[in-house]
Amino acid sequence: MELQEIQRKIKTLRGVKVMLDYDLAMLYEVKTKSLNLAVKRNINRFPEDFMFQLTKDEFENLRFQFETSSSNYGGTRYMPYAFTEQGVAMLSSVINSPKAIAVNIAIMRTFVKMRQFAMDYKELADKLVKHDEQFTDVYEVLNYLVNKDKVESKQKDRKRIGFKV
Repeated sequence: MELQEIQRKIKTLRGVKVMLDYDLAMLYEVKTKSLNLAVKRNINRFPEDFMFQLTKDEFENLRFQFETSSSNYGGTRYMPYAFTEQGVAMLSSVINSPKAIAVNIAIMRTFVKMRQFAMDYKELADKLVKHDEQFTDVYEVLNYLVNKDKVESKQKDRKRIGFKV
């Protein structure tokens, strides 16, 4: 299982990184209906911070962003469920096949890599802000040099006043 393939299936909804039930079902190689039935049989394992159902507006927004199929033409007829990282981990106890276990491991690694990337990005951004303050003098000199050439070229174009030798 490629981490990039999984990473493309992770979306941000309600400020949380989630995976949708139909994407998980595809990765686990089970039907979405079977996955949702397994979850409903074990609903006490999935509190709202592990899993939630999309609203119609959220689903429409996702559909337009990611070009998923329309419900009018054989696409999703029910609002999909979104599973947070903890919800995906809990799925491993509900769907217990070798494929599901392997996919869950890959998904957990992907979530960890994404979190690590976000932390590295924040550190880099903080360093740039700190160094940006130190480079204000350099920016001023560069602006002066750029504008100096423009001023000199305007002065050369003007007609000279005074005695001609």
